[in-house]
Amino acid sequence: MSTTQRWGITLPLRSRPLPDQRQIVNSLPALGYTDAWSSELNGADAFLPLALAAQWTGELRLGTAIAGIFTRGPALLAMQAATLASLAPGRFMLGIGISSPVIVTDWNGIELDRPYQRTRDTLRFLRSALAGEKVSAQYETFAISGFRLDPAPAQPPELALAALRPQMVRLAAALADAAITNWLAPADVPAVRAEAGPDCELIARVFVCPTTDPGAAREIGRRLIAAYLTVPAYAAFHEWLGRGEPLAPMQKAWAAGDRRGALAAIPDQLVDELVVHGHPRQCRERVAEYQAAGLDTPVIAVIPAPGTDEADAIRQLAPA
Repeated sequence: MSTTQRWGITLPLRSRPLPDQRQIVNSLPALGYTDAWSSELNGADAFLPLALAAQWTGELRLGTAIAGIFTRGPALLAMQAATLASLAPGRFMLGIGISSPVIVTDWNGIELDRPYQRTRDTLRFLRSALAGEKVSAQYETFAISGFRLDPAPAQPPELALAALRPQMVRLAAALADAAITNWLAPADVPAVRAEAGPDCELIARVFVCPTTDPGAAREIGRRLIAAYLTVPAYAAFHEWLGRGEPLAPMQKAWAAGDRRGALAAIPDQLVDELVVHGHPRQCRERVAEYQAAGLDTPVIAVIPAPGTDEADAIRQLAPA
């Protein structure tokens, strides 16, 4: 587990072209940020923004949150990780995960089969490959014949695993160096920490909307919650965390195709638990609550309210 007080940010910014983000990325360490973690959905990939960030600043720890294990072959994933590790020696952590049925199957035409086993096998392969070993192995979900990185990174990157429920969190603790989770309230952190144990770094993306207009923040938060917590893995995660009952009306309306009804069914209290909002000072204090509850690395994802500049929000949310 990291002993450094960490404060991360999500890259790239959505509000401006990637080449125009150099100045704000370069300023992050002076603002107090220690980490920059990429996200990957349907825009920038997980690696290229970090490759640029590695050239723009030599201080941030960089991590993928996450690179999908179904949309990349194991060897390609190792190659991409080795490239980033060479650009940011000792500063890169490879975060991997299953992704979602929409991304894997609907968008990439790949069967999402035996995700737990595939994750376990990928972690074992990556640990060997990134250490420079020649890998020939028959894993349960794939086989590798004679692969060796050329060159292997002088300092292999640490591994992190996206993990929502107990079995996957325990896998992260056993085979990776960190567990990455998502859509937590501070009160949820102890349950995840209990599964991860004391020695596994716990990382979480925290959605932050710095605005003093609670109505605007809740409207934005409802749209995000409906988009994410109707995904089966996230629905099961929150069932485990005890939110099955308050989320059920939203999920039922969403499944019936009633998008407006789904949004209306999300109570204010749930939005306030899962989306940090308020004055930037209040937001910083709320993010610090995650750390006090046992989170090692909060990774802020700025959700700009109308009229809010994303780069200004990043400056305002920097640790005091």
